[in-house]
Amino acid sequence: MNSIETILLNFSEIRRRSIKLWSEIPNEYLNWKPDENAFTIIEMIRHVLEGEHLFHKIVGNRGNLGNYKSPWEGLKYSDLKSELKFAENHRSDFLSMIRGLKESDLESIRIERKEVGQSKTLCDYLNRIAYHESVHTGQMLGYLRTAKIDRPKIWD
Repeated sequence: MNSIETILLNFSEIRRRSIKLWSEIPNEYLNWKPDENAFTIIEMIRHVLEGEHLFHKIVGNRGNLGNYKSPWEGLKYSDLKSELKFAENHRSDFLSMIRGLKESDLESIRIERKEVGQSKTLCDYLNRIAYHESVHTGQMLGYLRTAKIDRPKIWD
């Protein structure tokens, strides 16, 4: 397995576990949040899905977001199935971009985000994207514990 295949496997496993977790959340809790300043459950799910698209655009533009406008802007929250369906093509495009990379791209391409003081190799940046979703998966497990909702076993 080469580096590109390993990165794709990592993204696949992270998303599989996220969906396993999200799917076990009863619909009546989708608007629950632990405090007034937190995301609701459905907002956090969208944040993860939308964030991946944002990161994809950052990678495509080598760091410059330009006049980015989110496809989620103005979209009403509904349920997990709708959120996943809306994100499906964006996810597919993101994974296709990764599949189209050469091994050498992982170190030769740099993501320069001057507005936040970041200069990272593409390999580093892709790992940060995966980490973002993983952190929110852990955060969601904390939400479920606080709300006294059964937590699925995501470590299979």
